[in-house]
Amino acid sequence: MTESWVNSAERIGADLHLELSAAGGRRASLIRALREAVRSGRLAPGTRLPPYRSLAADLGVARNTVADAYAELVAEGWLTARQGSGTRVADRAAPLGGAHARVPKKAPPRARGPRHDLRQGTPDASSFPRAAWLASYRRALQQAPNEVFGPGDPAGRIELRRALAAYLARARGVRTEPDRIVICSGFAHALRLLFAGVLKGPLAVESYGLGFHRELLAAASVRTVPLPLDEDGARVSELGRERAVLLTPAHQFPTGGPLHPARRAAVVDWARARGGVILEDDYDGEFRYDRKPVGAVQGLDPERVIHIGSVSKSLSPALRLGWMVLPERYVDAVLAVKGEREAWVSVLDQLALADFVVSGSYDRHVRRMRQRYRGRRDRLVAALAERAPHIEVTGIAAGLHAVLRLPPGTERSAVKAATWQGVALDGLAEFRHPEATMAVTDGLVVGYATPAEHAYGAAVEALCGALPPG
Repeated sequence: MTESWVNSAERIGADLHLELSAAGGRRASLIRALREAVRSGRLAPGTRLPPYRSLAADLGVARNTVADAYAELVAEGWLTARQGSGTRVADRAAPLGGAHARVPKKAPPRARGPRHDLRQGTPDASSFPRAAWLASYRRALQQAPNEVFGPGDPAGRIELRRALAAYLARARGVRTEPDRIVICSGFAHALRLLFAGVLKGPLAVESYGLGFHRELLAAASVRTVPLPLDEDGARVSELGRERAVLLTPAHQFPTGGPLHPARRAAVVDWARARGGVILEDDYDGEFRYDRKPVGAVQGLDPERVIHIGSVSKSLSPALRLGWMVLPERYVDAVLAVKGEREAWVSVLDQLALADFVVSGSYDRHVRRMRQRYRGRRDRLVAALAERAPHIEVTGIAAGLHAVLRLPPGTERSAVKAATWQGVALDGLAEFRHPEATMAVTDGLVVGYATPAEHAYGAAVEALCGALPPG
């Protein structure tokens, strides 16, 4: 970079694309081009034009040619010029008329969304720790080595992998080292990486789970085989010839409840005997309320479990930050699939999260949100006990949602009634595997994390009004 370029860059305004015709002189051609840019709407009202010198240099014309063109267009009302503000496109409600004028199209009416969002899966967006995150981001940016601004390591920044190794060991009972952790953009991204040449189907899954994940796997030609569920979690004794199983052992999604300790041991024994692998989705392991923390299954056998987590529930899905804790034999294969450079996750966000964890801000935020979500859960349970005592509430010892068990045959009408009440939620049937053979259970999956604090009471009242009578 030369000094003359720097000085020039400090003087110039916005880049401006103009095509000058050969007809007439350079001044007349420039005036026509500017008029057309304003008339068509390419230059919006209020747009600041480049100074005479920079536009003249860009177009290869004399400075006076640009000055004269600007002056004429100011006189005609196309532009305005004020001392200290430069030359701008005149303020108008719409592009000026003419044969080639664009007529603004009337925007289509917006569809009215639900008044109350009680869908599962998203934390309270209004509670994002903006100040603490900004402080971590600033520290990370100030302390970042120059290499950070080059191509990213596909394994992820070492600062974040070290922070996660320590945090997961302390909070989730995970046994690993930084070089066994690969950063990804979330659970779906982890599945894409694992089944793009690392693992092969079929894959055993729980009979209830996210349909999006099943669709993702089907697109990768992976057949999913449903495992029945009961009050102790997935019935892992019914695993067949599969070599991999996907579980939510800390808090089964969406029915709730942890995988029974005997079944945790049994599924690890199955993986050892079959030479298989367990995919552990630890989607909301931090949020437990009425029971002791349930550690990760990965701690029982780090070489037979792939532990997958993210900040989508604890912080925000907008951050697109997750991780895989891998058995040693899978690390190189996953990195080969991911590629030579980090193409998914912002390196600066990785450094910010590393600082957020190491500084203790992450623990403080999780504890604060655990208390808030527990309070919301208690309000929901209390309202249902008063307004709909015939409705059983399950899966509430942890997580960000509850399951309301309904009388047989009432789920569809309850979802419809909720829609009429302005409440968005999901029926339990939405999460059922299409090949599941276990008995159908009617229910509603109610997320209590999404509404802002001031709107939560009204959301619960609307929900109660949509439930079937006892």
